[in-house]
Amino acid sequence: MEELKLVALDTDDIGIVSAHVQDALVKVADIFWLPREHRFVMALKRFDWMNAVDVNGTRGVNAPGYRRCRTALRFERVNACKCRNLDQANKNATLNLLAVEFAERDSPSGIITLTFSGGGAIRLDVECLEAELVDLGEVFAAGLCPDHFAADTTAA
Repeated sequence: MEELKLVALDTDDIGIVSAHVQDALVKVADIFWLPREHRFVMALKRFDWMNAVDVNGTRGVNAPGYRRCRTALRFERVNACKCRNLDQANKNATLNLLAVEFAERDSPSGIITLTFSGGGAIRLDVECLEAELVDLGEVFAAGLCPDHFAADTTAA
């Protein structure tokens, strides 16, 4: 698995980052809002969509080709952080990240929205879009290929 290191400074860039983190698993304990540093950091288990292949054309079966990588997603110049429909007290809860979007407000400032399955979301009010996605090197087998039509996609 080739390690990723991506920087996002505009909406096209954040779209690429979003595609790479789709279906990443995130523990609530691994989400950090650092207001003094104007920084938001999240550790996640990114599904390797680039190398995922369906086994015999079927999704959801155990397959050695499905992998996840420990990854960090960081946003700089963050002025505020708000959560919706996330149980912040349950540090062991696992969230499924669906998308990362940026909506420019008063250029270059805007809102970054991290959308999770089940209706949860994190909203970051930023001075400008400045994000980095970095693989941390730890790669492990994924039990399943995420399937948005299946009942449960949170399996490791």
